[in-house]
Amino acid sequence: MSRPPPLRRARVSEPRVVSTPVALPNAARRAAEGGTAAPWYVPVPRGGAEWRARVAAVREEFAGRGRGWAEVLAPAFAASGAAAARLARAASGTGIVVTTGQQPGLFGGPVYTWSKALSAIALADAIEDATDIPTVPVYWAATYDADFAEAGVTHVAADGRVLTLKSQAPAISGRGMRDTPLGDVRALFESLASTAGAAAAPQVLDLVRQAYRPGETVGGAFVTLLRALLEPLGMPVLDAGHPAVLAAQRPLLLRALGEAPVVDAALRARDQALRDSGSEPQVAYVPTLSLVFASGTGERQRIRIGAAPDGAAALEPNVLLRPVSERAILPTAAYVAGPGELAYFAQSTAVADALRVSRPLAVPRWSGVIIEPHVQRILDRYDLGLDDLRDPHAALGRLVRARVPLGVRSALDHYRAALEEAASRLSDAVAQGTPPLVSPGVVDGVRHNIGHRLDRLGRRVLAATKRREMELAHHIAVARASLFPLDQPQERMLNLMPMLARHGMPLLDAMLDRARAHVDSLGLPSAGRATASQQAGGGR
Repeated sequence: MSRPPPLRRARVSEPRVVSTPVALPNAARRAAEGGTAAPWYVPVPRGGAEWRARVAAVREEFAGRGRGWAEVLAPAFAASGAAAARLARAASGTGIVVTTGQQPGLFGGPVYTWSKALSAIALADAIEDATDIPTVPVYWAATYDADFAEAGVTHVAADGRVLTLKSQAPAISGRGMRDTPLGDVRALFESLASTAGAAAAPQVLDLVRQAYRPGETVGGAFVTLLRALLEPLGMPVLDAGHPAVLAAQRPLLLRALGEAPVVDAALRARDQALRDSGSEPQVAYVPTLSLVFASGTGERQRIRIGAAPDGAAALEPNVLLRPVSERAILPTAAYVAGPGELAYFAQSTAVADALRVSRPLAVPRWSGVIIEPHVQRILDRYDLGLDDLRDPHAALGRLVRARVPLGVRSALDHYRAALEEAASRLSDAVAQGTPPLVSPGVVDGVRHNIGHRLDRLGRRVLAATKRREMELAHHIAVARASLFPLDQPQERMLNLMPMLARHGMPLLDAMLDRARAHVDSLGLPSAGRATASQQAGGGR
């Protein structure tokens, strides 16, 4: 495959995307280092030969299954355009898939929803380049998830503040997001759109508005937005709560129920092994309950071990069974995982072993931060780096101290030095007599008392300087709201849509470019694919 043209060099008016270290949980890190955790993970292949072996094993497992996996799941994919073409090529050529996924998030959720998707695209491209086997990236949209508290909220940065946009809770709780009404989110959308400012790509906001329309469900709106932005990049989105998916995975879920005591024992043993190695299991053990949920028109409930499911109830996997179930219905060569997912894959492989099915392979996703031009100008103006802003007070305090008038700083320093010298001389003088005129502790107490008052004076000077430096304080607030909103990494909190509206598809270009560099670090060559703008026809 021919390599894509290089991305344009970032101008002052363009965002800068910076890769950040991949946060591996303890067990995954120890496995990567070949430590005691290694047996709990499928090792990530290194280089083309190992990936070819991995791909061959997956293809062999799915050979001769009758109706193809893509045909069975076609209603849940509902793929179109470039995504449909790539899906068909992989299905007809006995190809394989690279998956990633997420539960629904309001207006597409945080940045990492999209970082994971771009990581999967980059990995699929690289595997196909290395093996010549058609490989399609697939987004597993977990619309069966029932966590509305997470699905109904998102955050945006607005002039130095972080706004939390939160949907009204549904009248009936506990249902999967595919069946949970979205409600009226028009006011929340207007708040989201207002933070986009002078949007260079207002079409992005149009796509959000069209997806999150009245009458939709939480899961349906999420899937619609994902498809609008990812399908032009050749990535199909699987609605994992669709009846076609539930039917395809039902045989494995019935087996997981029938062998629930064996699975339960395997999980307890793995959890204890994790603790013995110094790692706390990511997913807490719940006694007496299986890893299978039953859902219908009411609340989604976990089935007890030994209980028989209602024949009419839909069955859904819990978080530990989900990678195993996905691996059973899709020819998945690898799942692109975030840190929390990497942690619980150490437990999921125990489930796979207990059910005597193939273990899923987890590959760490790309992680990064988007530095928009107005934030970059702040960093440049005050000579700040990313790490300088991790602490909510350190950067501002340092910059404010530097702005205290030189004469005041010098006088305070002189006062402190003079205090120390005078206290030392007084302490020596009173100690000359026999017995001493006063206890040395009395002099130390006076020095401490005056020093305390002097420190209070210094803090008052800093506070007064800070009030005078309102522009500085505002600039630091703007940068922190963008880079560390609510003291958390940007990718875990901020919604991508306002940033994407401001900068358009070139922002996805830059993110995809960094994701490809991340794939390079896994020992695969960079994928020879077009940029996001080219794959989307240069439009959005």
